[in-house]
Amino acid sequence: MARNPRPRFESWGRYPKLYADVVPLSWASDFPLKRPTPAPLLPVGAGRSYGDVCLLDGGTLLATRGLDRLLQFDPLTGVLRCEAGVTLAEILDFAVPRGFFLPVTPGTKYVTVGGAIANDIHGKNHHVAGTFGNHVIQFELVRSDGHHLLCSAERNSDWFSATIGGMGLTGLITWAEIRLRPIVSRKIKYQGDKFVGIEEFVALSRSSANSEYTVAWIDCVATGKNFARGIFMAGDHSEIAEPLVPSSEPWLTLPIDLPEFALNRLSIAAFNTLYYSKQQAKQKRALVDYEPFFYPLDQVLHWNRMYGKSGLLQFQCVIPWEGDQQGITQILKAITSSGLASFLAVIKVFGDVPSPGLMSFPKPGITLALDFPIREEVSFDLLDRLANITLDHGGRMYPAKDARMTAAQFQAFYPQWREFSRYIDPAFGSAFWKRVTNG
Repeated sequence: MARNPRPRFESWGRYPKLYADVVPLSWASDFPLKRPTPAPLLPVGAGRSYGDVCLLDGGTLLATRGLDRLLQFDPLTGVLRCEAGVTLAEILDFAVPRGFFLPVTPGTKYVTVGGAIANDIHGKNHHVAGTFGNHVIQFELVRSDGHHLLCSAERNSDWFSATIGGMGLTGLITWAEIRLRPIVSRKIKYQGDKFVGIEEFVALSRSSANSEYTVAWIDCVATGKNFARGIFMAGDHSEIAEPLVPSSEPWLTLPIDLPEFALNRLSIAAFNTLYYSKQQAKQKRALVDYEPFFYPLDQVLHWNRMYGKSGLLQFQCVIPWEGDQQGITQILKAITSSGLASFLAVIKVFGDVPSPGLMSFPKPGITLALDFPIREEVSFDLLDRLANITLDHGGRMYPAKDARMTAAQFQAFYPQWREFSRYIDPAFGSAFWKRVTNG
C-alpha cells in the first residue's frame, strides 16, 4: 500500500475542491490500516458522487477500486458475490452474456458496488423494484477497530439498514451479494411520448405504471406555452431471445475542459429545442439497445468537462404526492427565471417500495434531477432557493448529489440522522457529514 501525498480526489461535480491522502486498497486485509491516523477516514469508489459526500478536507480516503474481484456466481438464482470495488459496468460485462442484468441501475454504469450500497442508488424502475438496497442479500462490513460484521436483513440487521444509504460512514464494505435479474435480449421495448406540462407528465406516469422502466427528460429553459415540455420514456426488456454479447468500450471522450462560456442559457435553449424536436411524432416506439436507454452519457467519457474547470452543481429532490404538483412547478419556475439553465434535467416517479436503508433518499412522489454550471453566487443562490422550496413542500434532497444543503435543511429532510449517527465508525467522516451536522 503506497501513500500518495495529498493528491486531489475529485467528485464527479468537481466541486468543492478538497485535498486528502489516498490509500489504495487491493485486498480486504489492507484494512484496518496498520498505522491508523488521527484524521478521519472515508471509503471512496469511482468518485461518481456529485458533491462532497465522497470527499474529505484532509484525512485519508480509502480507494476501493482495487477490490475488483468477482467471487462467486450461481447461474440458477442469479446471486453474485463480488468485492466492493467492482463497477456495475464490470458486472454487466460478466452477467449479460450469461443472461442476467442489474436489478437496479442509475444513469451511469461506472459506479462501484460499494458506492451503490452506500448511496442506495435508484433507477428508472423504482416504482416496481425499489432501490439497489432492496436487492442486496448480504455484505461484510469492517470497522476501524478490526471487527468484521456479516450484515443482512436477518443478521446484524441494524447495521445492514444503517450501511445501505449510510454514505460510507459506518465502515468499509469489503464484499457484497446481490441478486441479478434474468434477460434474454439486450434490447429494450421503448416508447417515447412528448408532453407539455407537469399534469401531462403525471398522467403519462400513471398510464405507464405497468412498464418496468419510466423516466422523462424535461426542458427547464422553455417558458410560455412550452413551459415544462419534455419526452416521457418507458421501456421493458424484450422477450425475443437473441445472442447476448458484452458492450463495446466507448471511444468518444472529452479531452479538455470546455470554456465556461460554452454553456449558457442560449446554447442550452438551442440544444433543448433540438432534443425535443428530434422526435417528430407525438409518440414513438422502437427496439433499442440497453446502453443508450440506460446510459446515454456514458458514451462520452469525462463528459463532466463540458462544464469547465469550475465544475457543476447537481440538485436532486423528491416532492411527495400529497396535494397537487405545486412544489415541482415552483422549482421549475424558479429555474426558468434564474438566468441559469440545465439540459441534463430528468424527472420521474418514485414508487412506494420501501428501502431497507435507514438514510435512503427515495420516497413516494416526483423526483427531479438537474445539473447546473457553477456561476459563482448565482448558482449557489438558486440551489439555496430550490432546497427551501423542497423543504416547504415536505420533500428532501439526495446527499449523493449535493454540495449546498445547510445543516438545518439536512436535519429537517432526515430527522433520523441522530439515530443513524450512532452507527458511524468513530474513525470515519466526510466533508458532507461535517457540513450538515456542524461537526
